Amino acid sequence: MALRATVFKAEVGIADLDRHYYQDHNLILARHPSENDERMMVRLLAFVLNASETLEFGRGLSSDDEPALWDRDLTGAVQHWIEVGQPDERLIRRACGKADRVSVYAFGRGVDQWWQSNAAALGKQEKLQVWRVSPQECADMAKLVERGMKLQCTIQDGHVMVAADSDTLQIEPLRLTEER
Repeated sequence: MALRATVFKAEVGIADLDRHYYQDHNLILARHPSENDERMMVRLLAFVLNASETLEFGRGLSSDDEPALWDRDLTGAVQHWIEVGQPDERLIRRACGKADRVSVYAFGRGVDQWWQSNAAALGKQEKLQVWRVSPQECADMAKLVERGMKLQCTIQDGHVMVAADSDTLQIEPLRLTEER
């Protein structure tokens, strides 16, 4: 019998001062059996940093044809493809061919080696932004995991403050690709 996803609910208030986006979202995160708390929270962070009315979670780990998150227009065309982790360079190139914008939120052990191995090839992709989330920030976010989370997120100058009942975190993803 196949293992089922674990469902988490998150009430997330977003005040993005950089993009002038202010909205509350009630999200359902399905954590794949092979996914850990850190990866799930990086997906949630990616949502917060790119939030829109049309951004949604993809099937992610259970499908190579869908990203962790994506933003599609009314015709179904992919405006923004978002991956988390250390995706294969071929997947990212394919995503750049399908979407107007592609973002990767890289994290985990070996992320520096992954970037060294892929920087030259990925640096050629004009639509691509790659961000690194530090191991400490991932570990801190994982401590906030509850089946029913209530988070308030404020973004200013690329810094993310995440406030929960139990703690308040400062997260600053580091951009690895050059700004174009």
